[in-house]
Amino acid sequence: MHRHEKNAFLKFFITYFFSVALLILIAGFFYFQQIKEGYLKAEDFSLITYARYIKIGDSSNTYSSEYHHKFVDTNNKYIDIRNFEKIGKEFTKLIPMSNNEPYLQVFKSDENFNNEVYELLLRVIVVQLLLLFIFATLSFYLAKSSLKPLKESIETLDKFAKDLIHDLNTPITAMKLNIKLLEKDPQIKNIKAIQRLNKSINTVTELHENLTVLLEKRTFQIISVNVFDIVREVVHLHEPSYPNITFDISKNSLIIDTNPNALKEVLHNIISNACKYNRHNGYVRIYEENKILHIRNSGAEINETNKIFNRNYSEQNSSGIGLDIVKRLCDAMNIKIEVTSDEESNCFSLFFDK
Repeated sequence: MHRHEKNAFLKFFITYFFSVALLILIAGFFYFQQIKEGYLKAEDFSLITYARYIKIGDSSNTYSSEYHHKFVDTNNKYIDIRNFEKIGKEFTKLIPMSNNEPYLQVFKSDENFNNEVYELLLRVIVVQLLLLFIFATLSFYLAKSSLKPLKESIETLDKFAKDLIHDLNTPITAMKLNIKLLEKDPQIKNIKAIQRLNKSINTVTELHENLTVLLEKRTFQIISVNVFDIVREVVHLHEPSYPNITFDISKNSLIIDTNPNALKEVLHNIISNACKYNRHNGYVRIYEENKILHIRNSGAEINETNKIFNRNYSEQNSSGIGLDIVKRLCDAMNIKIEVTSDEESNCFSLFFDK
């Protein structure tokens, strides 16, 4: 299951399961309170029954030692016939006798009540845990079932995109060959329209390569690579095109486990932008600190670094697609990417130990 599928699965599972779990817990709470209230009424009724036996002169030995009584003079104080309370570890109730006679106060230990409540609580907890397990299992299978059509749609779109990218390879190759043939003529080579066409073809070629790698993220093969081997390879490709830029690579080795093709496209995009949007006689410095690769250039300050990876966002007339793909590839490789910028320089940082 891939990252976007996991996110969709977890959102559905958490939403459904916790909604049902909340209802189960609320229902269990109210059930517990209702049954507990019934137990209290039973205790109240048992004291009334005990008092009746006392009133008719029957021996209180009929009842266990948890019951006892005494007569209380209330000094003509009004006593609500519904009185029933718990004092310490006993339930008690005042029962009126004949006129001008003391009240009968009956007592019963709360031990039996506490045992019943404890057993009730255990039953409620067991039932709730069982229901939660059942609904967790149900939520799991519902979430998987709901993802099936989404997965099929994504696979269809991926197949279409791969076919489209594959079919684009032929016309792009043809355009590159034809532009090279045209550039062999010195008179045509310097025509601005041909230069713009060549630049556009290079841009399309870069996007084609980026999309090709991006569409392979489902089947990324992770191997150990030296990041700086790839850095030097990418820099070597750009050095002839930017002779006025100083490239500074300050380290020789950084071993990580990742997909080399995807990492190469990420570095190619970042270093390419660092060259394109640089000052005259500027620099591109590439160095590492604590498994964080920094690519710093002397370009103009980026105003909104928080939007730099948004699709179609651009501050310097670029398409904005390249960095969007960079972010997607970094996410697929579990690499965190950040951008900092000031008046002196811009810095892209890749966190490999995320």
